[in-house]
Amino acid sequence: MAENTVQVENHPLEPLSKEEIGIAVTILKGQKGLGAYHRFVSVQLKEPKKELVQAYDGSNPIEREALIIILNNLDNACYEAVVSLTKQQVTSWKLIPGVHPMIMLDEHLECEKVVQRSPLFQEALKRLGIDDPSLVMVDLWSAGHFGAEEDSLVRLARPLCFLRSDEKDNGYARPLPLIPIVDLNKMEILRVEEYEYTKIPAQEANYTPDRVGPLRTGIKPIEIIQPEGPSFTVNGHEVEWQNWNFRIGFNPREGLTLHTVTYEDGGRKRPILYRAALSEMVVPYGDPGAIQNRKNAFDSGEYGIGQLANSLELGCDCVGYIKYFDAPMTNSKGELVVIKNAICMHEEDYGILWKHTDWRTNDVEVRRSRRLVISSISTVANYEYGFFWYFYQDGNIQFEVKLTGILSTAGLHPGDTPKYGTMIGPDLYAPNHQHFFNVRMDMQIDGNENSVYEVNVVAEEPGEHNPRENAFYAKSTLLATELEARRNICLETARYWKIVNDNVKNEYGQSVGYKMVTGENCFPFASENSSLMKRAGFIKQHLWVTPYHEDEIYASGNYPNQHAGGDGLEFWTSQNREISNKDIVVWYTMGHTHVPRPEDWPVMPAAYIGFSLKPVSFFNQSPAINLPPSPKKNYCSSAVTANGCQS
Repeated sequence: MAENTVQVENHPLEPLSKEEIGIAVTILKGQKGLGAYHRFVSVQLKEPKKELVQAYDGSNPIEREALIIILNNLDNACYEAVVSLTKQQVTSWKLIPGVHPMIMLDEHLECEKVVQRSPLFQEALKRLGIDDPSLVMVDLWSAGHFGAEEDSLVRLARPLCFLRSDEKDNGYARPLPLIPIVDLNKMEILRVEEYEYTKIPAQEANYTPDRVGPLRTGIKPIEIIQPEGPSFTVNGHEVEWQNWNFRIGFNPREGLTLHTVTYEDGGRKRPILYRAALSEMVVPYGDPGAIQNRKNAFDSGEYGIGQLANSLELGCDCVGYIKYFDAPMTNSKGELVVIKNAICMHEEDYGILWKHTDWRTNDVEVRRSRRLVISSISTVANYEYGFFWYFYQDGNIQFEVKLTGILSTAGLHPGDTPKYGTMIGPDLYAPNHQHFFNVRMDMQIDGNENSVYEVNVVAEEPGEHNPRENAFYAKSTLLATELEARRNICLETARYWKIVNDNVKNEYGQSVGYKMVTGENCFPFASENSSLMKRAGFIKQHLWVTPYHEDEIYASGNYPNQHAGGDGLEFWTSQNREISNKDIVVWYTMGHTHVPRPEDWPVMPAAYIGFSLKPVSFFNQSPAINLPPSPKKNYCSSAVTANGCQS
């Protein structure tokens, strides 16, 4: 096997290259005798143990390994394999009983063709007066787990179907009252569930420029140029920018990941995060109707945010001087697939960072904020999710999700008014739903031993010490165990959480740390007894904290697809392990409740949801105090020429 030898001198967290993926697949196929019925669910870097990475100085290479998940279609069996690229051998091959691995992109494509060609489905279409099955869009939806035997035993899909008038039409305007039940292992239809609409919605709702009518005019160009190039430098997947240093990763399930985030302060690189990524997300629908009530999509764990990533060269997703990163992976046959430009990185102006006018002297000092953006966008059937990490010059880190795309729609009986959604067209409505995201952050504030404090702002009691009854103070409470750290936001007390290292102090004797500043959030509306709450226990709390464990990565467990529940964060934290002055992981759940509007149709303007990590006592003063003023040539007055700004 000398032809497969690969010399690796990369950092141990450098994602697998195209060559490494090909070698790993070849080794596994050859040494395990895999056949056509073995499907590659995912191939990604098996990250080395944290202690090895932290001790790595480049003098001695660390073993390179690939983690591969395999589905045997014949046996409906899932295997986890570890392939050592260094040793050129399969070092681990484990059967994972009773699970259904993530749905592969190939299965989406195959499922649509199987449904369209099915005589059962074609007969159901004819009863609706539809003669051309090729115009039916078939969106593969996961089956979930609702107590039926087939939910556990059969690898299922319950697609939603929509009718196009031509191949470019927006089919979501015409949902069909049909749900084909598909065995994904056999790729055959088990049955077709038929429901009744008095009529299929008929009004078109297209959004491409050639179909929306006259486009608005009067929009003058805005050009973003960096004539001297960007301020960041890139070495492989390592990035340096404005005192920040970190590594970018990507895999089929989580998509974009960040690693070993540090900030240079006083000549030393101070660690903040070891690893950060989207851990899980779920989209529960709030409509009890027969077609809608099973819709609880785990878009990361069931579908794979990474494998559904867009190639960002195809649209205006990023503006400015762009650095792109490709994402190599495989299809289900183990063949190499490269999502070109899956990750976009660029700088952008973000308004005023700080300013002060001395009104006595009329001296003005202002500094503009610049941020570094690392982003990836994934399409999950009708929805688009943009995942954005922002780094700021004042030490802030922000994570944001941008939600756009097309509403998941349903038909109405003429004259009906939807109780559990909003009418967006004749005989057409969009059901109420929620989006929950959980972000896993392996914290490393100036070292591995960190603690989490909850801070509530409290009004001081009336008395002699508070004569005007105006006083309030911030009360910090240590969260010492996992159960204590199951917490929710509280607007009444302006609650936030700070992650600190009590072993390291700033000049004022304060523990260095970062605080979590929450943005939009919500609570789930589903019953505690619902399938959703059993399977997505992570949405019950906004904050979770666990001691670091290399196998605890995904908030709903490793295999949420058709899982009955009881795995993941809720299960792990029931151990009530100690989390004070430990190597800890902070998990944050944020939710967006979407009661649709007519203005969300036919394509939704983006909604934004996220949170920030802000330094609190991490620095002795503002780290942005040393930013130079912007050159005068960049200051704009009201006199603007065609070439830019005029002083």
